[in-house]
Amino acid sequence: MAHDFSYRIARFDDLPQIVAIYNSTIASRQVTADTEPVSVESRHAWFNEHTPERRPLWVSESNGKITGWLSFSNFYGRPAYAGTAELSIYLHEDARGQGLGRRFLTLAIEHAPKIGVHTLLGFIFGHNTPSLKLFEAFDFTTWANMPRVATLDGIERDLIILGKRID
Repeated sequence: MAHDFSYRIARFDDLPQIVAIYNSTIASRQVTADTEPVSVESRHAWFNEHTPERRPLWVSESNGKITGWLSFSNFYGRPAYAGTAELSIYLHEDARGQGLGRRFLTLAIEHAPKIGVHTLLGFIFGHNTPSLKLFEAFDFTTWANMPRVATLDGIERDLIILGKRID
């Protein structure tokens, strides 16, 4: 169960495991628009953009192994959008279906006001039913439907943007 997991801010030496979890989702064509694995080196700048006080990157652990991660990322990169963050949740295959995604989303919603975030977004493929259901269970609503904006293995896919105001 999810209570067997501990949560903490990611450290740079966690990056290989973070990238491995991310890369493990690529083949499903359900979670990310990347179509080839990314390297640890290519994610250094991304990692460094995540600071605990503004855009945290959390990992979950069980028995010393990273089981998933949650990141807050900038939306659109302009100062006026500083109160809005995109959430990303990636789980190790062995940790799925144990409530970890729900726990990460709870943590994100609780933590958002502490880092000056009032609006949370999730960018989710329209065919990723588990992620859509997770965010909708936390009262995220569809703010945009971008039909057929991604092509994965020759199939055009929708991108759904779900949003939630934290007031």
